[in-house]
Amino acid sequence: MSDTNGGSAPQAAAGTTEQPVMPKLQILGQFVRDLSFENIAAQKAVNAQVQPDIQVQVALDARKREADDQYDVIMKLKIESKTREDAPQSIFLLELEYGGIFKVENVSPEQMHPFLLIECPRMLFPFVRRIVSDVTRDGGYPPLGLDTIDFLALYRQQLAQRAAPQKADA
Repeated sequence: MSDTNGGSAPQAAAGTTEQPVMPKLQILGQFVRDLSFENIAAQKAVNAQVQPDIQVQVALDARKREADDQYDVIMKLKIESKTREDAPQSIFLLELEYGGIFKVENVSPEQMHPFLLIECPRMLFPFVRRIVSDVTRDGGYPPLGLDTIDFLALYRQQLAQRAAPQKADA
């Protein structure tokens, strides 16, 4: 059993193309930037034993940090639960800003914005889902399990909203 190339991997054939450099994403840290839970039903003696109407709003924000290849990505959720009546009453209001510090390498500048607002929130979402579930349970309600969020669709929606005023001005 002799090795002809000195123990290294086989050499690539001459004239082959290089493999594309894959993006590299690393989570350096995660944090709750802001958390608020208002149990309105308990404060105002609202009957919260009804089937609630729950509205979830999601917003995303990203910014470059001073360190090379590092970015902050913040996911903002506003979850409002109301009774289903002619005059709906608030049951609870949960607001959460959850952030991640990411190191992103090998992503072109023109692809960085969608990468930060699609891939990074996908990495944060399981942790956000758990916080929402725990907070609603600890607030005296059944744990709220958020449905999976399609961050690609959300990104496209935000782009369309930004483009609409520009088309109106033209």
